[in-house]
Amino acid sequence: MKILWITNPIFPELSLALGNPVPVIGGWMYGLAKDLSQKKDISLTIATSRPNVKPQHLIIKGIEYILLNGQKINTKYDSSLEVEWKKLIEKLKPDLVHIHGIEFAHGLALMNACPNLNYIISIQGLVSIISKFYLGGISNKDIRRNITLFDFFKRTSVFHEKRKFEIRGQKIENKYLLLANHVIGRTQWDQDHVKTINPKAYYHFCNESLRDEFYSSPKWQFHSKKNHSIFLSQASYPIKGLHQVLHAVNLLKNQFPNIQIQVAGDDITRTDSATDKLRLSGYGKYIKGLIKKYNLYSNIKFLGYLDGRAMAQEYLKSHIFICPSSIENSPNSLGEAQILGVPSIASYVGGVPDMIDPGENGLLYRFEEIEMLAQRIKDIFENDKLAVKLSEGGIKSATKRHDRSVNMQRTLDIYRNVISLGNH
Repeated sequence: MKILWITNPIFPELSLALGNPVPVIGGWMYGLAKDLSQKKDISLTIATSRPNVKPQHLIIKGIEYILLNGQKINTKYDSSLEVEWKKLIEKLKPDLVHIHGIEFAHGLALMNACPNLNYIISIQGLVSIISKFYLGGISNKDIRRNITLFDFFKRTSVFHEKRKFEIRGQKIENKYLLLANHVIGRTQWDQDHVKTINPKAYYHFCNESLRDEFYSSPKWQFHSKKNHSIFLSQASYPIKGLHQVLHAVNLLKNQFPNIQIQVAGDDITRTDSATDKLRLSGYGKYIKGLIKKYNLYSNIKFLGYLDGRAMAQEYLKSHIFICPSSIENSPNSLGEAQILGVPSIASYVGGVPDMIDPGENGLLYRFEEIEMLAQRIKDIFENDKLAVKLSEGGIKSATKRHDRSVNMQRTLDIYRNVISLGNH
């Protein structure tokens, strides 16, 4: 069975071969690709594109990697890729094309150029829906007040970014969904939205696998944690909800003076140099203002870039993991926390309720209700038995949900089903 994957990130193996940094996104695909490539009856090719690059065609560890040269960034439709895709398909003659994520347009160029192939697309998020929640509950007044020179000249304000999501949803994402006969999803949320846009699409359920490091890592230990520490896996834009955590921590800091928020990723509030000040985003300025307002300078730390191993270590150090997003499908960060056994709290949004049984493997709260978030944090800080229960429940549920052998077999079954149905 010849399978062609179309992906957004350049895979780590190809990135290393090209001398580029390894991407921090797309981890759910890497383990599955590795597992599929080891099946004797599977030939796996992984392709993507970038503008103004030297085309690449390499075979690494049994996987064929292809990088196409485009003329536009992947958020814009690039008709020049249609010719390149036709050439590639003529050589590969794949039995099935699996497009991972539909927020970028290079896969859409393939679907338009070669409409008669067997396609299936995987839903990660849905930018058309996410755009509705992009502001993260921040008022228009606060957004305007915090627009920076960088935002103004680069057109990267929160308002601009929200609009970009809307446009991508209309011009790219919805077109994928209307062309697709087969869709892979994993939550009631993504199924409902797919069926609303294209009622005729076949919906195939399949959970995702996680990065290798989270299967081989030791588990969270109650006595090894840093008391009253909170870990966030990312916080660079409003959807991810860092501002809500700051509001909640302000309500708790008198009861827990040593409360600490550890945030993976660059410090979006940094203004140490003239360059930092010029590059400060509006959201970064807003967060900086909240830290000053609540005097939380000693209560938050940005950890910088973390690879999978370093991420696992930070999860294990924490007392709580929080996924405070204004919208999510099924965040792999929550799956990673659960499979390690880190007591987890998440906002009741999107597909997150499919991952948490409240009180058993995590706690939920309404995104808007910072008081509820504060109380859920307090519940875990003050109740050691609850922390251990959530840890054990998280390990049990996530180990089943992210079972790599089960997910690989389910993927193969879906592939065979799609091929047997043909382009219908």
